[in-house]
Amino acid sequence: MKPNDLHTPVNWTLARRAERMNPSVIREILKVTERPGIISFAGGLPSPATFPVEAMREACERVLRDDGPAALQYAASEGYGPLREWVAASLPWPVDPAQVLITTGSQQGLDLVAKVLIDAGSRLLVETPTYLGALQAFTPMEPRIEGVASDAGGVDVAALQRQLGAGDAPPRFLYVLPNFQNPTGRSMDLARRQALVAEASRAGLPLVEDNPYGDLWFHQAPPSPLTALNPEGGVYLGSFSKILAPGLRLGFIVAPRAVYPKLLQAKQAADLHSPSFNQRMVAEVLKDGFLDRHVPTIRALYKRQCEVMLGCLEREMAGLDVQWNRPDGGMFLWVRLPAGVSAIELLPKAVDRGVAFVPGSAFFAGEPDERTMRLSFVTASAEQIQTGIAALAAAIREQVQGA
Repeated sequence: MKPNDLHTPVNWTLARRAERMNPSVIREILKVTERPGIISFAGGLPSPATFPVEAMREACERVLRDDGPAALQYAASEGYGPLREWVAASLPWPVDPAQVLITTGSQQGLDLVAKVLIDAGSRLLVETPTYLGALQAFTPMEPRIEGVASDAGGVDVAALQRQLGAGDAPPRFLYVLPNFQNPTGRSMDLARRQALVAEASRAGLPLVEDNPYGDLWFHQAPPSPLTALNPEGGVYLGSFSKILAPGLRLGFIVAPRAVYPKLLQAKQAADLHSPSFNQRMVAEVLKDGFLDRHVPTIRALYKRQCEVMLGCLEREMAGLDVQWNRPDGGMFLWVRLPAGVSAIELLPKAVDRGVAFVPGSAFFAGEPDERTMRLSFVTASAEQIQTGIAALAAAIREQVQGA
């Protein structure tokens, strides 16, 4: 019997959660940027110039030479012991390596948190705006996601307090990125962090702290993590993607003992463990203080790139009612367009002029601000930034004149 001889239709019934899954706006825009001649400020990709290729090559050879069979075998779901120990020792509060779970990228960490902490219909809180990838991880669990009013310094703690008292059920957690946030590039100062942790502790509100960008500061290191201020009240997510290479797909969770076992069980069900070879290779690279030498080169590059983009914005947007922030680290800055100009409507005009960005509306849990956009300054060259910002300004002028 040939396959084509069977004509009976098959009834594929998708789970309700699958209907809530949507393609990443950023990933769809990145397809556009593959067209020849497009200058992209859209992607959240680290600069390939920062990838430590030679250090990885040498570590690969040593791992295969010294412990190849174990590196290529199945391994513990918790992660490679020496790497977990390194993570615990690198954090600025006392952490037991038994609290560290190595994940397949910090994106998997968000997925595991969603599976363990969210029920259908449960409330959860996020910043306004927030990381799109977190919304994608949380949404299939069918929660009610509420944005908390935020300003240039992060979560508005007074607004959070009012929101906590207004709902019909306590939120499961607040998801927050205190350092060089994606998408806005903003950071919380110490006073705001202390106020937020105090209010969360008072209300019994768990915090899920995501910190993929915290090492990418330009002038000075950010204040203590939120989790450091109340370790039992937070789940902390970190990543090796921005300081080594995203293709390794390695991140980690630090969790209280009340939560860790269930996160581990969710990890086991998802993929058994993160790649053994990659974990051993990263542990080998991290020996002897490699990051102390490597990360400053990333900071210097990104600082230069950011300064170029800020200078271009000041020059090219003159006369336009365009606003932007000045991040102190990370990979992004946040732009607000003139009244009546939609970033979504602007995007095709910008692409026609050879430049791409991400409309800010994708990053809002509630009512979006259609006038916002995210610009990444780390992958384009200085010359491309100059050309791209000039093209973007021309597209904005065209849109303003046509409004």
